[in-house]
Amino acid sequence: MMFTYRLLIPIIAFNCCLFNINNALINPPLASSSAQNPDSLNKNLTCEEFCAISKASSGTFRRQPGYYHQHNNDEELPQQLVIKEQIFRGTRQPLNEWLHQSSRHRTLANEDYLRQSSIIFGLTQIANEDYLSPACFRNLKELGKAVLRKDVWAMKVLDSSGSKNAGFLWGQNYWLGSQDGCEAVQEPVYITLSDQYERAMKKGLINDLAPYEMDYRVVYIRHDSPWQVEIKFMTERIIHVGLCLPKSCSNAEVYNLTQSYMDWGYFEEANVYDINPEVIHIKDLRLRDDFFDKISFKIVTVAVILTAVLMFLALWQNSVCDEKKSNVERTLITTSGTEPRDDTKKSKDNEETSKKEKNGRELSISNFIRCFDLINNGRSLFTFEQASPSSIPVINGLRSVSCLWIMLFHVIWYMYFTVDNKTFLISLGERAFFQYVSTAPLLVDVFFTISGFLSVYNFIRNEKNLQRIANSSFVDNCKAFGRMVLHRYLRLAPLYLILTAIVEIFTAYTEDVSLFHIHERYDQTCPKFWWRNVLLIQNLFSHEHLCLNWTWSLACEMQFYIIGIGALFTYVKYPKTIKGLAVLGLLSSVLWTAFVGFEINYRLSFDVMYHTGTQMYINPFIRISPYIVGSIAGWFLATTKGQFSVNTVFEKCAWNLAILIFFSCIYSTVKRDMSELYTVGLYVFGRLFFSCAIAWVILGSATGRGVWWSRFLELTPFQHLNKLSYGIYLLNPFVVSFVFSLSSTSTHADPIMLCVQTSGFIVIVYICSIIFSLSFEMPYCNISSLLLRRKVKTA
Repeated sequence: MMFTYRLLIPIIAFNCCLFNINNALINPPLASSSAQNPDSLNKNLTCEEFCAISKASSGTFRRQPGYYHQHNNDEELPQQLVIKEQIFRGTRQPLNEWLHQSSRHRTLANEDYLRQSSIIFGLTQIANEDYLSPACFRNLKELGKAVLRKDVWAMKVLDSSGSKNAGFLWGQNYWLGSQDGCEAVQEPVYITLSDQYERAMKKGLINDLAPYEMDYRVVYIRHDSPWQVEIKFMTERIIHVGLCLPKSCSNAEVYNLTQSYMDWGYFEEANVYDINPEVIHIKDLRLRDDFFDKISFKIVTVAVILTAVLMFLALWQNSVCDEKKSNVERTLITTSGTEPRDDTKKSKDNEETSKKEKNGRELSISNFIRCFDLINNGRSLFTFEQASPSSIPVINGLRSVSCLWIMLFHVIWYMYFTVDNKTFLISLGERAFFQYVSTAPLLVDVFFTISGFLSVYNFIRNEKNLQRIANSSFVDNCKAFGRMVLHRYLRLAPLYLILTAIVEIFTAYTEDVSLFHIHERYDQTCPKFWWRNVLLIQNLFSHEHLCLNWTWSLACEMQFYIIGIGALFTYVKYPKTIKGLAVLGLLSSVLWTAFVGFEINYRLSFDVMYHTGTQMYINPFIRISPYIVGSIAGWFLATTKGQFSVNTVFEKCAWNLAILIFFSCIYSTVKRDMSELYTVGLYVFGRLFFSCAIAWVILGSATGRGVWWSRFLELTPFQHLNKLSYGIYLLNPFVVSFVFSLSSTSTHADPIMLCVQTSGFIVIVYICSIIFSLSFEMPYCNISSLLLRRKVKTA
């Protein structure tokens, strides 16, 4: 009898081993279920366990480590352990009953695991017909049952719905799942696969569809987990969860259902990371019905149509003029029998040119339409001319390079709301190699220095204008001052204002259809504060309420121009007073900057720099010092007429010091955790010396004392980029943020990919700037020039 008993146990064990191996191949257990529920380790009786049982032929039962957990008696032991003990006690429990119970336990374990790890499955489990519409309740319950049955369409829904991704500690708040995968539940994926090869995939994985309409939604959940690095830099603690849900469920139902799921503590990740989730918004990624009723949409539509019509009329007008000219030439050939001689042609061309120039000064409908001539404007934009003796070509290079350099920074800044490793992105900005990107905002001072230089230089070297101002009355000078300010405004405003309306429209569009939570809501700030942008005074208010927050420098520049032109009109009659005020203004700006820096405890860390933007970054009185430095340089060059002498040693030292100061300022923030005194001193004097270095580059190049790298900035192609610099400056933040907002996945900041993306954006923004410059900048600049030199037609 004992011999038979010893022989029976190995045979049973061997057969059960074969069954378990076969069962594992058909229905493998979820790999991570043991991590969620330790008891699930006991649900499958493996071959090794049975072999261990078979070796216990002496009758001594050896329980495996980990099976006890906190159980103290057989009644509390897992069912499979009880079964094993019953085998040793000689109990004859049928094997098929045990297998049925094992399968049931495994199903319950899978269901419990999915409820805790999958938000979409958890919603199907807590759905209550008392709080949901009948269709929504029915569809959710059917989805839950289909997932447990492992129906193909249900598994596609489960797979396309988001769950926690790795990297939560470093800012991975984008659990977006797959919007394409959710669409594949509603429409087949059109892909051709041949039947020549055997594929280890479920039948119908591509073509099986849901029995009812599904819809991709994004749930936005605010959290306050201590297990995530908080940078305090724009909105960052919002989890984006993409869910593939029945279309019959409304956003309000999804909101209440998701919040209940979080409140009841079913979501295990929230418990592990102390997320304390709060649902704040549900987005169905559909455009709102009132989108086309926006005033800005109507303004842009009218502006685009009007500009297109004027361009067409300009082309038609040119074609008519060319036809008349050719008819005149044919008439001359017919009457004379010979073609006009070259000198006759040149004489006629000169007469026509002088006539056009004379007529071009007249304010007429024909000249107004000619301002929109696409061919002439395009020819002017792409013409590479030799620099005139009075021009300073290095300015073209400084503007162009600075514009593209700042664009590198804008790519990183305006993609930030989609980045899933924000901590490492900020860390990249603090590395020595990437200082040229993180300190790029310093190059805004290049534009201020150039603007101050050109305003003063062009004003003072015009001796006729100075004589006219000196002999004019106060009222006449006020009129002249108003004309100059209006001319400046008309050159800047059209492209700037039309872009303001476009950005407001597209922000509203992305808020509706983008997967991402939009932090900078220009569709809300622009309707409220549009008048600040029209008046170019938006930099006088908080940086958090800016409509197009990158246009603060444009407002500063316009304000500096008004102050500078007013000072120049006064300079003509009271030169010593204005010289003293200029020096006093520069010293006051430096001292005020230092005072504010100490007052707010300024630091170089990105969080402090962001939150002190109103006081230290966009404040016009703090930013005016480079403009004053440039103005002093322009005054010096104009009054000396470029005829100042310096010895060779000083010249070499000045050029070397300029390039040294430039790169020292760029790489001065490698170490950011410095004392308050060092930080404020660096900010104040670094910007001052940086402006002086730029001023010397302009002065040195203007007098022919350039070096190899300044001559590089004088190359002809920079003339073309300089003409587009205003368009590039205005457009690049909009293009970058719009492109990233339409992405279907989050962005992972990687140095190599950043280089590739930036190169692509340079090309895209360049093309866009050509279109916008030809449409909304150059025509209105022509109109401004026409108004300034107008000679009203009397006949």
